Parts: sequence; structure tokens; C-alpha cells
Amino acid sequence: MRTVISTLRVVAAVLGLVVLAACGGGGGKEADLGTGTLRVALTDAPSCGFDQVNITVSKVRVHQSGNAGEGAAGWSDIEIKPDPRKINLLDLMNGVLEELGQTRLPAGSYTQIRLVLERNTVRPLTNSVVPTGGAEQPLETPSAVQSGIKLNHTFTIEGNKLHDIVLDFDACRSIVRRGNGTYGLKPVIKALPRTQTEIVGTVDLALTGVVVSAQKDGEVIRETVPNSVGEFVLRPIDPAQSPYDVTITATDHATAVVAAVPVVSEMTTRISTTATPISLPPSGSPATHMVSGNVTPAAAAALAGVRAPQAVGGVPQVEIAYVNADDTTGTYSLTLPIDAPVLATYALPLPLTFASESVSAGQYTIEAAATGYVTQTAAVDLLSADATKDFALVLAP
Repeated sequence: MRTVISTLRVVAAVLGLVVLAACGGGGGKEADLGTGTLRVALTDAPSCGFDQVNITVSKVRVHQSGNAGEGAAGWSDIEIKPDPRKINLLDLMNGVLEELGQTRLPAGSYTQIRLVLERNTVRPLTNSVVPTGGAEQPLETPSAVQSGIKLNHTFTIEGNKLHDIVLDFDACRSIVRRGNGTYGLKPVIKALPRTQTEIVGTVDLALTGVVVSAQKDGEVIRETVPNSVGEFVLRPIDPAQSPYDVTITATDHATAVVAAVPVVSEMTTRISTTATPISLPPSGSPATHMVSGNVTPAAAAALAGVRAPQAVGGVPQVEIAYVNADDTTGTYSLTLPIDAPVLATYALPLPLTFASESVSAGQYTIEAAATGYVTQTAAVDLLSADATKDFALVLAP
């Protein structure tokens, strides 16, 4: 009898250990290490000439293969709540984020993200724009949005950890004004790490049409507009690309560039204060000249964007303006300041000291680019007159 009782006690003890393990002991922790969480948010750069740019998001999809098609096995979805959700991208400037949702994923490497939009056939104004001072109009979306706007972005999900991604939907570069008066969507989206790393400052409230951008080697990384009291926030900023060149443009004023602005992970770098805001030199009359032209062939024009980089002192180039070519006619035009830009290299204490770079006055490189085509550039001198420059793009080898 004693032997039987002892045996039962041992069995009970073993069963107790098994129950404890199943209820969150060591076995549960190991199971957690097999999955992690992906959280996705949306942000925006400023839009050109619109009061609203609305998109309706139905889901975000992720896959471990960058080549996986819409119907392939292995997709994981982040369901949007409410589903679908109409979002005005212009509400998402100055570091504001729209939380799209999160989902659990098996640990491992992922290389593809798709942002799926609701089709316009569901509701007439599912995706729409409101031109400044105008009425809401449909935004025609390409057939690709039915399967999702594809981003090739590699990220790693670690067991029992949260991974954050911010989708930067650049409304300005994504909207095409067509010659027939309609608007089309040519999505330009970047996937960025979510971070509190930021560049902040204040500009003179007397300035209008202000756009502030953080650039790296002449490429715009983050872009925004100041709020009602002149403050701007460039966030999120990837500290791995530090330092940045910060460019400030405004209507009828010369451009200002702050070179070599350092950023440190999860920290704020300030380049100006409310007491000493950045003010741009007033331009003469005329303050601007225009470069315009056509992009051909038609297949390239439907995809083409045209931008105007400028060399400013020791900074080889910063982008001053960008526009999409009309996707039906191929026409484009850029209005650019002709007075000398001013340059300061970041240093403490503030305020920064700016110097005029007279050699750069009115001198630009106009660049036309389209996916699948060889990028073309041309130097133009706008100091004394408008200029015309046409581009005939050729297919990339």
C-alpha cells in the first residue's frame, strides 16, 4: 500500500509540472520566441497645391519573399479597423502618425510589404483630392492597387519582440495632374524605421509657401511644412544616415541650406529657435523663372518625374523642387528662385550664420527620371530668363 501511495504522489507531482509548463512556464516562453509582432503606421510629406489627398486603406500585407505574387501562399495580413479607413494624408505631416494596426508573425526575415487600397469602383470618392480652393475630385488609382502597392523592404521579426515600420506616403510626388483635368495616383512610398530621432526648428512667420526637407546626397529623405507658429518637425529620421542637409524654400525667397546636420538615435537636433527663427533673404523682381518642356516617349511620360537639384557652396546638390510630368501629354514646368541661395554649416551654439552663395544664383541641373528608363540631366541657367528643356528618355539596358 505504501508503495502504491508513493507512486501516486510521484505521478501527481509530474502531472503538476506538466500543467505548470503548459500554463506559461518554460515551454510557454520558448513558444513566444517563435513569433514576434509587426506594427505599421502611415505618415506623409507635404502635398503640392491640395487641401486634401485622401486614400482608403483596406489592409497591409507582408511576405517573406520579395517575388511573391498576390495569390501566393504565405501572406500575412494586418486588418485595418475600421475597414476600410479613409485617411487624409495631409493630416500626417510634422511627424504625425496614423496607426494602421499590428499582427503576430513567425520570427524570420521578410522582404515584401503591400499597402492595399480600396478600389474607386466601390465608392466614387474612395480615393480623392481636393485642389486648393476647389471641390473634391476622384483620384484615379492604377490597377496595381487591387493587389496592393508593392514595397520591397527587408526587415526581421524577432521572437517575442515588437518591430515597427512607418510607411511614408509622399502625396506630392504621388499625384499626377492630367491635361484633361483629372488626377491620377502614381504611388511613391518609402518604408522607414519608427524612431523619435528628429530634426526640429522654427522659421519666420512672415514666410509663405515654406517647405523644409532633410536630404542625403541630394535625395529628399523627409519633408514637411511648418505649423501655424512656424515650427517644423522632420521625423522619423534614420540615424544611420547622419548627417543630413536641411533645405528650406519659400514663395518669392531665396533658398536656405543647413549643411551637415547631425542626428543621434532617439534624440532631437534643433537648428533654430522661436527667439531666432530662420528667415530667408527676400528676392528681387522677378523672384523666379520657369523651366518647362516635354518628356517623351508617352510610355516614359506616364512614369516620369522631373526635379531641380542645385549645388550650394560645398554641398554638391540639394533638391529645390519636384514635379510629376503630365502622364498623358508629358509636359512639365518648375518655377525656381533665381537669387543666390544662402548656406550655413550646422554648429552650436545657435543661431546659425548664413552666407550668400552667389555662384549658384539661377543655376540648376534639371533631371528627368522614370522607372525602367535611363535618367537624363541637363544644366540650365535661369538667372536672366525662362528656359525650355525637353527630355527623350531611353529604356534602361
